[in-house]
Amino acid sequence: MSHQFLSESWIEAARDIRHRYSGDVPAIDVVVRINVITTKVPFGDGSISAYIDTSNGRLEMELGSIEESDLTVTTDYETARKLFVEQDPTASMQAFMAGRIKVEGDITRLMVMQTSLPQTDKTDAVAAEIKAITA
Repeated sequence: MSHQFLSESWIEAARDIRHRYSGDVPAIDVVVRINVITTKVPFGDGSISAYIDTSNGRLEMELGSIEESDLTVTTDYETARKLFVEQDPTASMQAFMAGRIKVEGDITRLMVMQTSLPQTDKTDAVAAEIKAITA
């Protein structure tokens, strides 16, 4: 079943996928807490707040925000989808250079997280399953 990216049902389905693999993927050694504000969302009131938190050794993405985040990333829906679902580094860099991604706070934490996320067959399987459930 497909879910709209960042909808409550998508967050729940992505969480279920991550939890199903939680014993098989390596822990994330770097603690990063990022608030993500997504604009131009095609449902709801037009924007969504979500957060990414690695403080428990796993990547968690939930709706809402973290009070004491390391940084806040603001971008539009399509760019967020390319970043978080398609994991397209070229599109990410182009969007950043074009000003479609704004970062407030410690940008080095974002760069550290990007380079410290484990890349294994299992993490690739998680990413593929999340991409497959995304409308």
